[in-house]
Amino acid sequence: MDISVVIPLLNEDESLKELHDWIVSVMQSNSFSYEIIFVDDGSTDSSWSVIEALSSENPHVKGIRFLKNFGKSQALHAGFIEAKGDVVITMDADLQDNPEEIPELYNMIIDQKFDLVSGWKKKRYDSVIAKNLPSKLFNWAARRTSGVKLNDFNCGLKAYHSDVVKNIDVNGEMHRYIPVLAKNAGFTNIGEKVVKHQARKYGHTKFGMNRFIHGFLDLLTIWFISRFGKRPMHLFGALGVIMFIIGFGFAFYLGIDKLYFNPDGRLITQRPQFYIALATMIIGSQFFIAGFLGELVLGSKRQQQRYLIKESLNLN
Repeated sequence: MDISVVIPLLNEDESLKELHDWIVSVMQSNSFSYEIIFVDDGSTDSSWSVIEALSSENPHVKGIRFLKNFGKSQALHAGFIEAKGDVVITMDADLQDNPEEIPELYNMIIDQKFDLVSGWKKKRYDSVIAKNLPSKLFNWAARRTSGVKLNDFNCGLKAYHSDVVKNIDVNGEMHRYIPVLAKNAGFTNIGEKVVKHQARKYGHTKFGMNRFIHGFLDLLTIWFISRFGKRPMHLFGALGVIMFIIGFGFAFYLGIDKLYFNPDGRLITQRPQFYIALATMIIGSQFFIAGFLGELVLGSKRQQQRYLIKESLNLN
């Protein structure tokens, strides 16, 4: 199979039929073999009914329905597991991503040998204050922190070689950082393509300030995981040793000063340096223990199910 199109969605019943018809038109005009995988992330509208109708009309349409809203990352993860295509395309269901971009994205993966191609919505139709400026700030921070030189990490329109989606683990809210996850997994040939962004036709945006804040917190998480995820002791152990040495140095100084220079002076416990030394050694010990526990947790890590599927359609 040439292409799998994975579409996570939440309450997008008005746009699904139009999006489906548009994708099918592009696939047929380019003679692609394809599948469309809709992942309903706990919609409360009639989205699943629309997917059922599309599936009955078109055997290339597959559906996954979550028991409740588990998040976009989990929806992508479920779609990636089921994808059978050589190239996997992800796009949002709100018609702001243009299916006409699919053939060129496919060619960049197959002909130009990219592992991943991320869309760049250079010209946007979103609110400047509510979304554009926060996105620019977020993308700048992501580039600086991750080392992946993309202009638009948040763009839902991306193309992947099948090897990429089968070998990365998208969890939490890490869908924004799939290029970083791919790079950390060894897929370094990452490209970018300017894509057409369209104004939202139905419904309303689900972007909010909380997602912006969560994005930066996730960025810190993925930075830590990429640097120290396999060896937490390298960070916590180093900090612990440094702080313990500083505290022990203070304590040693106080002991020498009391024994040889001020034997009749104040008690050690009456000097503020004593409490600095004590606190620093305790914190250093705690850091070291945290690193040790991190190593134990890493060694005993087990796969956990992160979502529950209520229904599925046309999945083998």
